[in-house]
Amino acid sequence: MYNREIVYLSKGLPKNEVYKNEAYLSGIWKEQSDELLVGFHQIKGDQVANPEYHGGSERVVCVYPYEHYAHWENVFGKPLTPSAFGENVTPIGMKEDQVCIGDVFQIGEAVLQVSQGRYPCSTINKRNHNNLLLKRIVETGYTGYFFRVLEEGKITSSSKIKKLSSHPEQITVSSIHHLYFHDSSPSLEKIEKILAVDELAEQWRKYLLDLKEKIQK
Repeated sequence: MYNREIVYLSKGLPKNEVYKNEAYLSGIWKEQSDELLVGFHQIKGDQVANPEYHGGSERVVCVYPYEHYAHWENVFGKPLTPSAFGENVTPIGMKEDQVCIGDVFQIGEAVLQVSQGRYPCSTINKRNHNNLLLKRIVETGYTGYFFRVLEEGKITSSSKIKKLSSHPEQITVSSIHHLYFHDSSPSLEKIEKILAVDELAEQWRKYLLDLKEKIQK
């Protein structure tokens, strides 16, 4: 039986912070919570600062695997705070190479579907006061990923994570990241196979269509 554990639940509203004497507004700063009320378009009490690049119905619930915390703490030699990557759910046993686009999970009352890997930005560096973190995240593919919401509902810190269905194409979040960022000669066949997955979020569909166009030139 598929059963995974939640380590942290987190949510938060955008706030102003300062990094290297430069002010910025971001929704990456989240507080631990005992429950999340998950809607089709957002989590109650959880918002993004820049809707052009964040949020929306395909990126409602942000996930970051707990196992990566130990990795980064070992690499950089300092502890991380909960929700250090701005995620809403920090689970064990759900790394990027263990989940596929289109997989469906139930967490508490909510039914969620993997929609895309996270395209990391420099705010992660600011959040953790670490100028090297973004570069290392891209190198490793330890990006985290997003869920879209198929059924609204409440998630609590004691909710179990149940896998309801696996997508038949079995295209992992990590495989897409590797193809886009690290494959020196990505094949059209691989790109087409990913694009054929209807459940892939539009943001990543656009990235891959742009990549396909570059290859064909």
